[in-house]
Amino acid sequence: MTNKPNIPDYLLWEYDLETFNYEKSFKIVIERVLQRGTIEDWKEMIRFYPMERIMETIEWSKQLDKRDKDFARLFLQSDKLKTDAA
Repeated sequence: MTNKPNIPDYLLWEYDLETFNYEKSFKIVIERVLQRGTIEDWKEMIRFYPMERIMETIEWSKQLDKRDKDFARLFLQSDKLKTDAA
């Protein structure tokens, strides 16, 4: 699949990335990036997925605890993730 975010394969190590659908499985990708990704991975997630989708995933996620959710909401609204293109 060519339409995929440029995030490290190790974040999705247990999946077959040749057949992995990044659109349909957006929840898995977003949770992994929020839990284990670098700042560059977060920037790529924001470039690839709409912010509304990311925020909705944070809200319903059972994988993220309250601390992770609070941090993600705060950090996503900060200037730390502003890209050069933005």
